[in-house]
Amino acid sequence: MNRRHFSLSLLAAAATTLWPLAALAQSGTVKFILPNATGSGVDAITRAAQPALAKALNASVVVDNQPGAGGVVGLQALAKAAPDGNTLSVVSNNVVIFPSVLKSLPFDMPGDFTPIAVVGATPMVLVVNPSKVPASNAREFFAALKAKPGAYNFASGGNGTILHLAAELVLEAGGASAKHIPYKGVGPMVTDLLSGQVDFGVAALPSVQAHLKSGALRPIGVLAPQRTPAAADIPTFAEQGLANFAVEAWFAVIGPKGMSADAVKKAHDAVVAAFNDPAVKETMAKQGNTIAISTPQQAQTAFRQELAKYAALVKKVGLEPQ
Repeated sequence: MNRRHFSLSLLAAAATTLWPLAALAQSGTVKFILPNATGSGVDAITRAAQPALAKALNASVVVDNQPGAGGVVGLQALAKAAPDGNTLSVVSNNVVIFPSVLKSLPFDMPGDFTPIAVVGATPMVLVVNPSKVPASNAREFFAALKAKPGAYNFASGGNGTILHLAAELVLEAGGASAKHIPYKGVGPMVTDLLSGQVDFGVAALPSVQAHLKSGALRPIGVLAPQRTPAAADIPTFAEQGLANFAVEAWFAVIGPKGMSADAVKKAHDAVVAAFNDPAVKETMAKQGNTIAISTPQQAQTAFRQELAKYAALVKKVGLEPQ
């Protein structure tokens, strides 16, 4: 009986010692640092996928918005994170534009990061405040800007962001100009568009869908190659006279430099599982997002190709590095 009591005591002690470790394994946390403010397209996408990502990773998933300097602040935080797979990010193609529009960066892109997957693309739309810009289509929009040179301004989520560059490309293609007003994120940008502090801007469709439906903002055209089923009534700029015009906003999952092959595989598998979840797929369709998940190797190649592509586009519209 004494031996039995001793054995049971050992088992109890072992269970007490191991229980916290087992609990920790089931209650780990993966943080997604977003270099974007709440209300942005990337934010809407990440939060829609958050429950499915948590399930696929078997961990709590925390979304940590760290906007600032157009996204540089959040990316710097990611670059400094441990490469253990517990800190990741969902980013837009802002990350491959920065090297061409900023004179100095506190990190190397993509050298200080681990591309895990290019997940898909989200449509962008040029919207106007109806009380400020008397236009309902591209022809009227460009005519209004040309009739009053220097009278109109446009908002973006920050200098050198894809929203800034996309607007500049639209203006260049249409032979018009307007003053750029950069904001510290999409949320403040949309707020001032709604209030009429700024006249127009390019935004990811998910970030302005509700305002388009209410009529608070008016769409002029989508910048995608084809109309999006999520807003089938909005024509593309290409079909409104800007032949072959298209600017796409893609989004990807990345981690810090130095992630192990196992950590990359785990993160990639979770992304594939989450964005194939029926509820997530339904939300992505409603937002107008197109999902086509790359491999980590394809993502690495895509980042380098996109760096060169956007360097050429920045040069085309004459943006000076700041």
